[in-house]
Amino acid sequence: MKPPFIFSAAAITLTTLSSWGFYAHKRINRTAVFTLPKAMAGFYWANIDFITAHAVDPDKKRYVDSLEAPRHFLDADRYGKRPFIKLPVRWKDAIKKYSEDTIKKYGTLPWEIKAQYYWLVNAFKKHDTIAILKTSANLGHYIADAHVPLHLTRNYDGQLSGQTGIHALWESRLPELFSNKYNYFVGNANYIENPLNEAFKICRASFKCIDSVLLFEKLISKKYPADKKYELVKRNGKITKDYSEGYSKAYQASLKGMVERRMRSSILETGSFWYSAWVDAGQPDLNKLITKHLPSGEGKKIQREAYLYKAGKVLALSH
Repeated sequence: MKPPFIFSAAAITLTTLSSWGFYAHKRINRTAVFTLPKAMAGFYWANIDFITAHAVDPDKKRYVDSLEAPRHFLDADRYGKRPFIKLPVRWKDAIKKYSEDTIKKYGTLPWEIKAQYYWLVNAFKKHDTIAILKTSANLGHYIADAHVPLHLTRNYDGQLSGQTGIHALWESRLPELFSNKYNYFVGNANYIENPLNEAFKICRASFKCIDSVLLFEKLISKKYPADKKYELVKRNGKITKDYSEGYSKAYQASLKGMVERRMRSSILETGSFWYSAWVDAGQPDLNKLITKHLPSGEGKKIQREAYLYKAGKVLALSH
């Protein structure tokens, strides 16, 4: 995610929860585990809490690593109105055409997904349990970021169109309020032939959504009573100013399921990237890497989650 955005109003602040919101990132990674085939499921089930909790590590890393931020976005519109015609897919071709400094300045998200993918392949080949888990969690994070339309534009928070704050509204407030009603069943993970092409495919789909994301919010803002747009919300023991539930509901309705569709795609793509990396690594026996067996109660809980996933339902996420 790009830097957080803060709006002062006396002692009240309106802030993002962080990229996709910590809740959404964790939900995406956790649910992706249930898309995996039986040969992978045991290992990932045994480590599902790690995969869930560490889904937000790349966002935390931004505060200690100055090179991290560009990995979360691609300002595609910096390359024109039809950027994916002009922007080469291969890294060498891209930096040859625009220079490495330019590419890094405008974001490297699809190439980061490719890099994480091959690190995961290597981790599987080495049977490196910690590397598999950390890289799986990180890969899921960047894939989810690529599904957020506002990560594909320089107008990432509506600051260029008088809509400052829309980033938090789309990727944090809406999932926070409504995602427990989403249908997360997306079927089984699929094999991805070309990880880099797939990453660009995700980015292109998100880029096509940008106009709708901005337009619908602007239309609602014009019609909605100004004194009803925000409300005070208690979060983590603090009172913050955030978009009201009524305003958020109106925006959610205008998007006609866009946030849900992008979350669903994030889940399927994350599972598919994990599965494909395992296949490309030669399908190692992950059962040999299970260092702890789930207590019967915990195992039954995850089995229930898997059952509810296939039923199109979801448990409340408490991690």
